[in-house]
Amino acid sequence: MRMQEVSLQELDNFNDLRQSWTIGIICYNEIGTICNVFEDVLALLTESTCSFEIILVDDASSDGSKEEITRLAATNPKRFKSVIHDENRGIGESIRDVYLNASMENVVFVPGDGQFDVFELKPYLDFNPKEFICFYRKENQTYSGFRNLLSYLNKLFNKVFLGLILRDVNWVKAYKREIIQNLDLRMHSSVIESEICAKLNYLGINPIEIESRYLPRISGVSKGASLQNVVRVLSEIISLSLILFQFKMNRAKMRIF
Repeated sequence: MRMQEVSLQELDNFNDLRQSWTIGIICYNEIGTICNVFEDVLALLTESTCSFEIILVDDASSDGSKEEITRLAATNPKRFKSVIHDENRGIGESIRDVYLNASMENVVFVPGDGQFDVFELKPYLDFNPKEFICFYRKENQTYSGFRNLLSYLNKLFNKVFLGLILRDVNWVKAYKREIIQNLDLRMHSSVIESEICAKLNYLGINPIEIESRYLPRISGVSKGASLQNVVRVLSEIISLSLILFQFKMNRAKMRIF
């Protein structure tokens, strides 16, 4: 079901029998794929007849993505929201914008590059509050040795410093919105996902890990990872271990969750 097949009036008639969803689409220079991703997300949600909203976040694109996102959001302001960054802030800020602006029961972000098949969410549109949905990619043989090393180091640091054991902390995950918005999130880079998962792990909210296809990129260029970003991320993971310690101490004092 593509966008043109669903009238705006029909979007307002969905019921609340199923859990409601906020799906965010984060974008940086993805003009070649952003419309397809949006249409797939809309098709998933309308076919499921659940209450929903779509948040489109543009991180200061220069290829026309910003204008396309603005146009898409304007077609139904009640259901579609846009967040436009005036300057490039990185993926972490885009993720924060999705999580902190969400208003539905469940929240997830998907990349605007089309490398995640959004229909993989379909069997998990209803899930337990004591769980979160954690997709993981198969080992990607197309990555360079350097990027595969980064993936290994990321897992190692998450395990050693955060006590976090997940197959893929940096891929798509779905959470309960109310829980996420009460975690006092401190990180502003991609390490925010490690922060969330480590805090949920401490609270006894368990991951449901699901193998995911990593679709080939059909447009644009992968942002990859530079040595500078690696050093920054590793230093932030160490800082995050202190943030997690403080989080645990505060929770112990408050005796909540």
